[in-house]
Amino acid sequence: QVQMVQSGGGSVQSGGSLRLSCTRSGYSHHSYCMAWFRQAPGKEREGVATITSDGRTSYADSVKGRFTISQDNAKNTLYLQMNSLKPEDTGIYSCAVDFLSAPFCPPIAQMAETPLPYWGQGTQVTVSS
Repeated sequence: QVQMVQSGGGSVQSGGSLRLSCTRSGYSHHSYCMAWFRQAPGKEREGVATITSDGRTSYADSVKGRFTISQDNAKNTLYLQMNSLKPEDTGIYSCAVDFLSAPFCPPIAQMAETPLPYWGQGTQVTVSS
């Protein structure tokens, strides 16, 4: 059974930084796609960033240059470093993983419709102006 436990998040003023963590336990596999999603109030969930088991990353246009997705394989932990935060970054952020036969993530624009099977509990990020 796979568990994804998130930490981090909180409230910050515009221009500030936060780091989210997502630690995976239970079943593991050498090939996977991991992703961060967010859902703003009144909006649909969107993919923010993805990373494959071989380290390829992808970002939504809205966060490019500000957010960095990374992973520590020794700790089975996924990170999202968020800098230069804006009020429009406010939302619930969730991590997710899918184990695959080869390291691959769908295009970021398609991630919201991709049925990833394992999810973190979600964490609130609030950016005030």
